[in-house]
Amino acid sequence: MKERIKAVRKHPDINLSQEEFGKRVGVKGNTIGNYELGLRNPSEAVIFSICREFNVNESWLRTGNGKMFNPMSEDEELDLYVGRISGGADEFKKNLIKTLCKLSEDEWDVLKKIISEMK
Repeated sequence: MKERIKAVRKHPDINLSQEEFGKRVGVKGNTIGNYELGLRNPSEAVIFSICREFNVNESWLRTGNGKMFNPMSEDEELDLYVGRISGGADEFKKNLIKTLCKLSEDEWDVLKKIISEMK
């Protein structure tokens, strides 16, 4: 399991330090380090937290069987990304999401036009 915990933490969509990953699942960063080195095994609660927080397939995390992540609808995927941004420290990302949420339909049309012209 040690390699799989590290794979989740370092996945490009997650990419957290041991400290940041630990905060998200309710343990200290050095505890995550111990899991990744195989010095300790995560409790059932930590396994559940990893799966819940990062949409990880529990069977894959425990055994390596199946896919790393559970399938998600587009809305669930969007909720997950927005949740990561709102829980993070990057103020630019937070402000960008808030600004986009305030756009009128006409402003969305202008933005679509600008982006299509950038292609």
